[in-house]
Amino acid sequence: MTHISLKVDGTTYEDDVEPRLLLIHYLRDRLGLTGTPIGCDTSNCGSCTVDLDGESVKSCSLLAVQADGGEVTTVQGLAHDGEWSELQKAFHVRHALQCGYCTPGMIMAARDLLREHPHPTPDEVRHGLEGNLCRCTGYQNIVRAVLDAAEQEVTT
Repeated sequence: MTHISLKVDGTTYEDDVEPRLLLIHYLRDRLGLTGTPIGCDTSNCGSCTVDLDGESVKSCSLLAVQADGGEVTTVQGLAHDGEWSELQKAFHVRHALQCGYCTPGMIMAARDLLREHPHPTPDEVRHGLEGNLCRCTGYQNIVRAVLDAAEQEVTT
């Protein structure tokens, strides 16, 4: 067992974990944060994307021990006092989801994109979301949602 300490959605956790435990399983199974889905389990789909120390990462390809000492934000951590973030609201308003399975990863990748490029073009949004797959929507409403959020100068 390896001792880890990490802040997740604003709360610090100290745990002993198996060195081979993936971050996605730590978040879901240990912490009960099931808003981040397990998709392909091979880092191809991006549904498990979370923020680690200011960078979006695929939590199915990162060990929990690799996040030791870090700060993780999940899609659940974006809401405050029961209110969705502006980016989450934009996804809802623009109907940027269908089955919703990819949505948490898309939102987290879009958040990272908007931090780096606050006023992206549609092509920059498409490029920024590469590696996050959606089988339902055709991406148009996802791109529109990110552009709407950018117009509101969403950076978190």
